[in-house]
Amino acid sequence: MSSAIPLNVGIARSAGAANADRGKRVLLAEPRGYCAGVDRAVETVEKTLEKHGAPIYVRKEIVHNRHVVETLRERGVVFVDETDEVPEGAVVVFSAHGVSPAVHESAAARNLHTIDATCPLVTKVHQEAKRFARDDYDILLIGHEGHEEVEGTAGEAPEHVQLVDGPGAVDNVTVRDESKVIWLSQTTLSVDETMETVQRLRARFPGLQDPPSDDICYATQNRQVAVKAMAPECDLVIVVGSRNSSNSVRLVEVALGAGAKAAHLVDFAREVDPAWLDGVRTIGITSGASVPEILVRGVLDMLAEHGYGDVQPVTTANETLVFALPRELRSV
Repeated sequence: MSSAIPLNVGIARSAGAANADRGKRVLLAEPRGYCAGVDRAVETVEKTLEKHGAPIYVRKEIVHNRHVVETLRERGVVFVDETDEVPEGAVVVFSAHGVSPAVHESAAARNLHTIDATCPLVTKVHQEAKRFARDDYDILLIGHEGHEEVEGTAGEAPEHVQLVDGPGAVDNVTVRDESKVIWLSQTTLSVDETMETVQRLRARFPGLQDPPSDDICYATQNRQVAVKAMAPECDLVIVVGSRNSSNSVRLVEVALGAGAKAAHLVDFAREVDPAWLDGVRTIGITSGASVPEILVRGVLDMLAEHGYGDVQPVTTANETLVFALPRELRSV
């Protein structure tokens, strides 16, 4: 086993520890779950409901998590794909992933009361795109085609942005002036794959400039670092998160790349297949940045019933960042 894993001092035992089988254990990644941007976005919807009453509308999913979306829907939130589905004059919240200027214009044309829950770290990438477009750069946006965040960022400067969807897409990139090229990225990508893409881009365009600050968000990086730390010890890693959550899907890939023998993504404890546990001694648990802790607790309780009541934290960072709510909700 690797000795480089920064295991936290002491062992935290779950409620099922008394029934734990000797040799079976769970490594619980810290940090995991909600990031500051997701926490802000969910609270934005809750405060909007409190201020305006149901129904309120949210363009796309406020965050990419089934449980969160279903819970808010039960409270009177109506999720729509586009602003033209929102009644004129109604309240609409823009999701944490951000929107393009065209979406803002569409909402204004329908006289919608908009509340923007875009993560401030995504907003930072939007500002970078606008800045470099003004300076007439070719902007190579590393990200996944069709992802809402990518669509919003690209929409800030569509004539200057080219999407680069992974290392395999590098050969298709063309630029006007190799001395005026910069890369930006979706905030929820795999750090390692992104840097591989950047290396390939730089091999083609030696003058490629880096963004003014790191675009991949702190929470995405922290969760990947924690998974890398525990994966070599794990026979199985379970990532709690939804399939449309980019950062959750990346955690599965990172776990496998870092040495976990198997890794699976689940939304709920009931999706854990008991067959995955056959012959397994060490299970790693983490969750994506849009996952409430109650879902992780459900998985831990389920595993305790199967003898995995011994839970040991793997702590690689402590997160204290908090984002203020949108201005119009700060007094609610």
